Amino acid sequence: MRTDTQKPWNWLLFPFSSVKATPYGVYAGSVGYGVYEIDGNANWDKLGHGLPDSANIHRLQLQHELLHACTSKGLYEWMGEHWENDGLSLPCYQYRNIGGARYAATDNGLWIRTGAKWGLLACEGKRIYDFINLPQYMIVGHESGISLYDRFMDEWAEFELSRRISSLAVFRGHLIGASDQGELFVGDKKGRFDRISFGGKFIFSVTTKGKEVYVCTDQGVFTLAFIADRIVLMSVKLGFPVTDVDVEGDRLYMATLFQGVQSIDI
Repeated sequence: MRTDTQKPWNWLLFPFSSVKATPYGVYAGSVGYGVYEIDGNANWDKLGHGLPDSANIHRLQLQHELLHACTSKGLYEWMGEHWENDGLSLPCYQYRNIGGARYAATDNGLWIRTGAKWGLLACEGKRIYDFINLPQYMIVGHESGISLYDRFMDEWAEFELSRRISSLAVFRGHLIGASDQGELFVGDKKGRFDRISFGGKFIFSVTTKGKEVYVCTDQGVFTLAFIADRIVLMSVKLGFPVTDVDVEGDRLYMATLFQGVQSIDI
């Protein structure tokens, strides 16, 4: 059952790490304070039963109407009244269900589940933070850069960037990665990456929503654009650090470090 059905007294102080929006409400994951559901009347419910109290929420994923929490204590699925471990106890950073196969980025490589059990798929020994599964390529962001698997050639290409690549996106054919140093790495389509900083902004993550790639920074939310063959940031909402975003209908929902969960019309 749900716990803490009152709005937490210090909810504005929660460092939120992830947000997922539905037509019926919003889910928000925090660093050290669990997962919350916010209904259409702005009531906050903590979804706490079954989730270790000490678990940090790295990401939430909502696919096929199933909510998953990627946590420091493993991968968990919300069963409607309680959380249940989904078979992975390794620290988990990303999860996706693609074509009936489940993929999870963990402290020890990229894992896959097509039946009852998980198995190691790739990048053994590497801490994986994000991945993109494309028809020709599997792209993996990890503790030292980016790995790319070409399915047609059956070969891996390794791009050692001396950075942790925490999130990935594709923008106009360019592979984009956000690093743990707050930079963007932009692929030039020739096997090289340009490292870009934007005027002192610290980039937390990049995420694709529809046709837009949103960039979450310590100064607000931006979208990517090309102007005169240069990649630039176009402001969406400024004024506070944003760690993650999601879109539902015409509204953008933002997980923030110090301002709870915010939303704006887009």
